[in-house]
Order: sequence, then C-alpha cells, then structure tokens
Amino acid sequence: MVFSSNVFLFLFLPVFLGLYYLSAPRHRNLLLLTASYIFYAWWRIDFLALFAAVTVFNYWIGLRIGAAGVRSKGGRRWLTFGVAVDLCILGYFKYANFGVESLNALIAAWGLQPFVITHVLLPIGISFYIFESISYIIDVYRGDTPATRNLIDFAAFVAIFPHLIAGPVLRFKDLVDQFNHRTHTLEKFSEGCTRFMQGFIKKVFIADSLAPLADHFFALENPSTGDAWLGALTYTAQLYFDFSGYSDMAIGLGLMMGFRFMENFNQPYISQSITEFWRRWHISLSTWLRDYLYISLGGNRNGTLATYRNLFLTMLLGGLWHGANWTYVIWGIWHGAWLAIERALNIDAGPRRFNPLKWAFAFLLVVLGWVIFRAENLDVAWRMYRAMFSFDGWQLSELGRAKITQLQIATLVLAYLTLAVCGLYRFYSQPLSKQAPKAEAGAPTAATASRAAVPVAEPPAWIVALPHYVTRGALLALFCASILKLSAQSYSPFLYFQF
Repeated sequence: MVFSSNVFLFLFLPVFLGLYYLSAPRHRNLLLLTASYIFYAWWRIDFLALFAAVTVFNYWIGLRIGAAGVRSKGGRRWLTFGVAVDLCILGYFKYANFGVESLNALIAAWGLQPFVITHVLLPIGISFYIFESISYIIDVYRGDTPATRNLIDFAAFVAIFPHLIAGPVLRFKDLVDQFNHRTHTLEKFSEGCTRFMQGFIKKVFIADSLAPLADHFFALENPSTGDAWLGALTYTAQLYFDFSGYSDMAIGLGLMMGFRFMENFNQPYISQSITEFWRRWHISLSTWLRDYLYISLGGNRNGTLATYRNLFLTMLLGGLWHGANWTYVIWGIWHGAWLAIERALNIDAGPRRFNPLKWAFAFLLVVLGWVIFRAENLDVAWRMYRAMFSFDGWQLSELGRAKITQLQIATLVLAYLTLAVCGLYRFYSQPLSKQAPKAEAGAPTAATASRAAVPVAEPPAWIVALPHYVTRGALLALFCASILKLSAQSYSPFLYFQF
C-alpha cells in the first residue's frame, strides 16, 4: 500500500482516522501500532515477523543497556551486540545478493565456479527501521533518552506508518514526549491536510509525469548529448518532487495524528556547495549520519586528515546505505570527496549571499551525481556520461524524440520554475528577516510615522483572508485533479521504496 493509491486515500486512511479519534487517548498508540502493521503487511505479511522481531530485540537491548548504566562497560557490550545484530540483519537482506554477485564476477576472471545462492528478497523499508532502532540503543547508551519500558510505544515509534517506508528517519528521543502526550487540534489537523495535499500534488502531478521521460532517456542505447542532459535534468527534478512529496505526505499524516516530525527538505537545489546541499537534502538522514557515524568515527577531533577521512567514509557508507550496487558506492564516494575538498578549501564559509557561479557549479555536481545514482549499472552510467560530454550535438536523437509529449516538457519547465521561485524566495526571505535593523525602544519607525500622519482605514477581514482562501482553493482543486490523474495512470512507486 502506498499513499498515492485509491485504497489508501478512500479506505485505509479514513477508516484509521475515524477509529483513531473515536478511541480513548490511552488506546491510540496501540491502534496506531495495529494500523501500521496492517499497512506494512499489505505488501508482504511474511516480512512482518522480521519487522516485529527487530523491534522486540532492540527494545530488549535498550533495557539491558539501561540496566547496565549510561556509558558503562556493560552497556557498551550490550550496545555492540545490538548494533552488530542489526547490521547483520540489514547486511543479509540488503547486501547478500550484491556480495555474491561481486564475488562471482571476481572469481569468474580466474576461471573458478561461481557460488550459487537463493535470491534474497529485500524487505521494504528495512534500511529505515534498522537505522531508527540503532539510533535508539545508541541514545540509551549515551544517556540521551532513558530506556523505555513501554513496548507498545516503542513498537509504534518504529512502525508508525506515515514514515515507515521512506522516512523521514525519526529518533525515539525526539518523539517520546509526543507518544506520552500530544495535542489534537483542528488547526493542526488542517495543517496536516494541507501538507499532505502538497506532497500528493508533487508526487502525482509532477514526479509521476516526469518518470516516463527519465526512464526513456536512461534506456537509450546511443543517446545524444541533448538526450543525456535532458534525461539527467529530468531525473533531478523527478527525484526531488517524488521524495520531498513523500516527506510532505508523511509530515502531513503525522500532524493529522498530533505528531510533529522533523523537516526533511529545505530547498536543496539552491545550495551553493555540496556541504550546503547536505544540510538541505534528506535532512533526517544527513543528521543521522553526522550524529551516529561521523561523530562515532571521530568527527573533526583528531586532526585535519582524520576529518577528511571521516567525511569521506561517512558519505561512502551513506551511499552504500541507499542500495546494494556499485553505482551507489561511487555516488557516495563522489559526494564524500567533494565534502572533503570543500572542507579543505573552506568553501562553505563566509557571508551568505547568492553567487550564481557557485550555485551553478554546485548544481552541476549534484546533477552529475544523480546520473550514476539513477543508472541501473556502471555501463548505463558510463553511456550517459560519455554522451553528456561528447558534445556531438544538442539536438535530441530520433529515438529520444519518439516518446516525448508536450505535457511532459511543460511539466519539466513547470518543475524548474517552481524550484527557482520557491528556492529564491526561501533564500532571500530568511536572511532578510534576520538582517532587518531593530528600532530603538520608543523610537517611531517609518511605518508608524506614516500612519500617524495619514490615518488609514483597516481593510475588511475578508480581504485580508482572501489570498489564504484562494491558495487553499487552488490547492484543493489541484489535489482533486491529482486524484483523477492517479486513477487514470499506471502504478508508480515512490523512488525511495527501494532503499
């Protein structure tokens, strides 16, 4: 089951919300856990047992660490055991096929017989719930949160369906108070509905419209330079609207239930460096990697070379987290190398002002990284890179033009216009608000002086509220149009489901 499906919109969600608000507050976490397990089992019920087992195991490990004491030797042993088991589970289900295939490719060169292993199916969302479980037991060991004795609350935290499949990556210490007590107001529910509709429109109206175009260009055997660049730019927009759309929907669903999750995106394509990009893209993952991997490796505490090494290793492992493929490893190396270079050159330091050259270079680096991230294998990535930099003509090939529609091109233009307008608005609105000079106490400002000189009547309330209602009306109309589009199109899963 996915958010962008009729069964979720018209069956699962309304039934769940109806039961949720009809039930007593003390029963809502149990109802949330039950609904989340049904949501997960809708895909494959057999992997629900693995999901529950991982939850119970980490709950028990947390109790053992708590009993041993914060940062104690006994606690460290339990932590090491827990993290090792979690990583072994993740390693088997996510990387067994990749490891055997890589090993077979190596020994085949020596003329040896390859190993045979039954194909291991990847449980959906395993990377997210393993990472969240690891963060919990680490936080218990560090003393950042006490070990919970409420299994229902902990299991609901791991399984909460809005974020279960593709994040954001949540932390128990940030939500424990909300599981104990959270507010439910009409204003918060309305905010959640608005956020959900925004994400739904991003996914169905933009990302799903661009998906066939990106797939088409990456499947070309002999793309021209124009084909390759258009394919790369299309996927760059598709991935953002797909993933940020999911995050918006997850945050919106959380608000409908009284939870407030962390933001996961902050206009990443206005970044002027790769360092800034990772402060704006998939924020929950980048902060997780910083707090639990980069800092654990030593961070910047052991000298300059160790800092560069830790940055590089963090992104290398972050790339491998995304998938069992050499393309993700190289993508992680690409970003890790640029983070180390920027740290060495102090590129991300200095006053915050928009520099078009810095932005263009950073955006180019991001786009080039997305090519290998999207490619099915290294051969496809090499084919795209070779076409992008062969400069054999910017016109699209005959095959490249074969499946392009005017609607897809219009959607792509709309996507980048939206990115530009929203990105620049965010960039300039935040710094300007901080730079506004403060008037001295009691000193009249230009605005107050003007009002004192010329009395101005206050506008009617309906005029003040009109832009708000127009915006909400347009959002509702686009949401309804997106539902109609969803009903007419074929199934298009969220891109981050595979991770």
